[in-house]
Amino acid sequence: MAVAAAPFAAFVMDARTGQEIYSQNADTRLHPASLTKMMTLYLAFNAIERGQVRLDSKFLVSSHAASQPPSRLGLKPGQRIELRYLIRAAAVKSANDAATVIGEGLAGSEAQFAAQMTQMARALGMRNSNFRNANGLTTEGHYSTARDMSILGRRLFYDFPQYYSIFSRRSADAGIATVSSTNRRFLDSYEGADGIKTGYTRAAGFNLTASAKRGSKRIVATVLGGNSTAHRNAVMAQLLDAGFGKAPTRVREVKPAPPQLVAEKKVRRTVQVATVVPTSPGAAASSVQLSASDRPVARASTAAVVTPAAISAAVSRAQARAGSRATGDAGTLAASARPNRKPGAGPVANAAVDPEVLARAARPAARPEEGDASEAMAEPVQSQPAANRIDAVRPAPAPRGDRSASLAPADTAGSASLFVQSTAPQPESLALLASPAPERRSETIILASLEPEEAVPEATEIVSRGTGGGKGWGVTLGLFRSQREAEQLLLKTALQESAALGSAVSRVANTKRGFEANFVGMAKETAELACDRLAARQQDCTVVGP
Repeated sequence: MAVAAAPFAAFVMDARTGQEIYSQNADTRLHPASLTKMMTLYLAFNAIERGQVRLDSKFLVSSHAASQPPSRLGLKPGQRIELRYLIRAAAVKSANDAATVIGEGLAGSEAQFAAQMTQMARALGMRNSNFRNANGLTTEGHYSTARDMSILGRRLFYDFPQYYSIFSRRSADAGIATVSSTNRRFLDSYEGADGIKTGYTRAAGFNLTASAKRGSKRIVATVLGGNSTAHRNAVMAQLLDAGFGKAPTRVREVKPAPPQLVAEKKVRRTVQVATVVPTSPGAAASSVQLSASDRPVARASTAAVVTPAAISAAVSRAQARAGSRATGDAGTLAASARPNRKPGAGPVANAAVDPEVLARAARPAARPEEGDASEAMAEPVQSQPAANRIDAVRPAPAPRGDRSASLAPADTAGSASLFVQSTAPQPESLALLASPAPERRSETIILASLEPEEAVPEATEIVSRGTGGGKGWGVTLGLFRSQREAEQLLLKTALQESAALGSAVSRVANTKRGFEANFVGMAKETAELACDRLAARQQDCTVVGP
């Protein structure tokens, strides 16, 4: 049985501040379709930035991923393909098989990846989203809203500016094929548009999250449930025009805060030992037992601050422990204390107390050459020698610029790693590809965001917003030959008179005489006031009672 297109929903925000400009059914849970891939790509960029993978990491294509329906890149079971090509295929062509490979490669299975997607959504403030897969194909319990998708679009722009330009590409080399953008029509037709993602299924309708910049203003908007590509693009153009018209020219930019997450680590029953290097010629070396616990530890995302005083204190303690040994035999010392860390930075493991190591850690890391990291995805890069080739997705210490995370040594086996988010644009260069071969992948499981959340139902019925609160009054703007004509007038009116209409819901009634444009769910006084304002604009309007 065919699934009808979803109800229409829209949301417009000033990207500089995150402030709402316009909304219609913005919190109604609907099928996001391929807008889902924005979250898949967000987690992929995140994994690159925290060193879990690199752009040249090779992902194995499973039979499940290869069997995904179109749109597809055409991957085959058993094939290995670099992450850079998967990102291009998912972002530009909206390839379902590529998105699934990304999810499976990062989390081990699509189900585990979907759980991470949902938890990241909570941490980003997306309170009405739940994910079941990495590509957005219609599945029970998989849903989002126009507001949430706009929040995610804004996050992609601010959190990963070095990769954002991938969303404005009209075509890209995806390794086994050159792919064309599904959003090319809108990018070419709307001045200032530079992304982000389209989506379509029969259950969802025609969806689009777009971003555009004109002068000092940047607007992000989402349309869900369009009737066609042309209708969706036309509505988006009107929404963005209204957004640019209402957004102030001068405003203080408010960048989104880093997501706050709690992570649990799976710890193997092994003891890690680090050698304490003596600073005086006669001092004996000793061994320090770093961890012997087999209990999972939940930790918040924070980062250690290394100061000269802390370095001196650490060296003094190490020398004291080394000097207390009567012989050169190695001793062990349980290191149960963990350093305090700032929210939003990466994990900091307990390192060997070598003064040289500490001194190097205290020095600012060299900043890579300025450049757009998306260029690393845009141009083929010479393959690594066979000995260094990546055949599995594993964490690697990647260049981090001058971020606080650069103070952290590489993750050791069993150490927890968190989703890490930078708070400012941090351009990366091709140095990312020259980092050493990655270590074994962390087995971190994302458990929950730090913010309390409401229980999310497993399955959500797609419904249109009804009229509530006993408000049975409304206004009608007249009859029209087509549903699209009526919808266009309702959208234009809602944008112009949002204050007068309040929480009224737009609705097109298909009658024998034509398509009637209505606003419903209003109190009598609100309906009369709205009609008075519309009449002043030479717009036909009639108050309709219960």
